[in-house]
Amino acid sequence: MNKNLQGHLLALFANVLWGLMAPIGKSALAEFSPLAVTTFRMVGGAACFWLLSLFCKKEHVNHRDLFTLFFAALFALVFNQGVYIFGLSLTSPVDASIVTTTLPIATMIIAALYLKEPVTGKKVLGIFSGAMGALILILSSQTPSGGGSILGDLLCLTAQLSFSIYLTVFKGLSQRYSPVTLNKWMFVYASMCYIPFSYRDIASIRWEATPVDAILQISYVVLGGTFLAYICLMAAQKRLRPTVVSMYNYMQPTVASIVAVAIGMATFNVQKGIAVMLVFLGVYFVTQSKSRKDFEKAGKEV
Repeated sequence: MNKNLQGHLLALFANVLWGLMAPIGKSALAEFSPLAVTTFRMVGGAACFWLLSLFCKKEHVNHRDLFTLFFAALFALVFNQGVYIFGLSLTSPVDASIVTTTLPIATMIIAALYLKEPVTGKKVLGIFSGAMGALILILSSQTPSGGGSILGDLLCLTAQLSFSIYLTVFKGLSQRYSPVTLNKWMFVYASMCYIPFSYRDIASIRWEATPVDAILQISYVVLGGTFLAYICLMAAQKRLRPTVVSMYNYMQPTVASIVAVAIGMATFNVQKGIAVMLVFLGVYFVTQSKSRKDFEKAGKEV
């Protein structure tokens, strides 16, 4: 299997895990505070990655990159996951899902400014097609139930912008180190940022009175939506361009809709079929668009 195909499969799987985590994480917020849920993710993720690193080839990380990894952790985890959880607790799942569709757009703009990646017609068409498909799925799969919040929506938007910066500015780290090495340090840094603020929330949890369902939900958030998802994401980041990785974000509402149909919470209709086709078509157009290296290669050949 070539590296490009591996990257696409890894990005797809990561976003499938995150697509499943959205409703599960929202349910967990009924029992735990946003700070507690985020800290469980950071500390649990750090423990999992350090444990896994014991069975992997050791990599030396130089002091300069350790410093850079701290800022990578801020944008990829602290400002992204933490801020998103707070936003989700304040706004409705519909609003939060709609805001997540801004990730590929923001990534394309930042990649153009920072990495000098070209903004091609195919790329714009792909992002527009994927966004339309995702919005159709979101709006057709859920009924408006209120609960929206401008502050919550802005926090969710900030989380998307933060992750766009991580995918673009810190791409070099993914080329130098393995996903396990990157994650074990980033999650430790993120844990250090959250533990001082979440200690009281976690200490006040009455575990003996916590429903089993809530514990299972948190377990999935840590193991599925964090540990496995971030391994796949960073492995994909090593193989694909930032805009291509971000395009798979549109798979999250697609997964949510498929799950809803599978468990009988929704029905599959022509509208959903068109929406899914638009999402996949959008991903295809972006993957087929030319990168800066393609233009540079073509220029040398002329």
